[in-house]
Amino acid sequence: MHPVNLCYTKVKKDCIKFISSQETRTEKFRKKDKMIKSFLIPACFWLANRVNKKNTMIIGLAGGQGTGKTTISSLIKIILEKYFKLIVFKISIDDFYKTRKDRMILAKKVHPLLMTRGVPGTHDVDLILSFFRKVSKKRFSHLLLPKFDKSIDDRVKRDKWYKIKKKPNIVILEGWCVGSSPQKLKNLKKPINTIERDNDQKLKWRKYVNNQLNKKYKSMYKFFDYFLYLKAKNFSLLRKWRLKQEKKLYLNNKSRKNSKIMSNKEVLNFMMTYQRITEHMFKEAPKFASIVFSLNQNHEIKNIKYKK
Repeated sequence: MHPVNLCYTKVKKDCIKFISSQETRTEKFRKKDKMIKSFLIPACFWLANRVNKKNTMIIGLAGGQGTGKTTISSLIKIILEKYFKLIVFKISIDDFYKTRKDRMILAKKVHPLLMTRGVPGTHDVDLILSFFRKVSKKRFSHLLLPKFDKSIDDRVKRDKWYKIKKKPNIVILEGWCVGSSPQKLKNLKKPINTIERDNDQKLKWRKYVNNQLNKKYKSMYKFFDYFLYLKAKNFSLLRKWRLKQEKKLYLNNKSRKNSKIMSNKEVLNFMMTYQRITEHMFKEAPKFASIVFSLNQNHEIKNIKYKK
């Protein structure tokens, strides 16, 4: 039996089970088998062939809001663990968001838009760098990492944080701005939406975010052995997908008190803070990505490209 087919028979059940957990009554994944067999399994063979079990491989995975980063990275984790018998730890850059309290301080000190989680500068990069350094050491000890709950817009209590007991063969850090490069200062001047035009007339927010990319975030990305990118066609598609995502978050948390689930208008305003970097990544990320998954308008992987 061909290795891809053999892998598929071993991972299909777990992959389909995970996909089903991500579906709603009205939103179903299409062409699941093709996604797993034609794209994700070959990508996992490519990655597994590059693993050195003595050293932890660190992978960055990025894509605009709503592209399916959590789903794709989770399926890659399942395949690498189930078939290749590797220890994989996956975490979102979202889990490293600064607390609400810290973002309030940052918003007062630098710019009010920094209260809104998401852009570079709102993550605890020092914590990520510390994690990467510790996981890269030959002598490994237990690690405790934060977990962020979007429905309350804050970290969960410490007893619910991620616990890493064994040194992983692979770490996957996924997030919308993971791997993003800074822009030239002259490109920051023209506002690209109403949030920038009305709320950042002096460019203070744009310059601060761009400066973060040029310093701490650049240090973080240097740890990546490989970089995977989910490429969507345009930003308007991302808006559509992100609205669906928030609706799903609402359905899963509607019974909770003090929920921070956003309305459609709030989601669209929220996405404006992501627009500049996302559109910059459309152009730049495919140039240096190890693997590019191109998505069609139906939210399906249409092709995959590997860096030579």
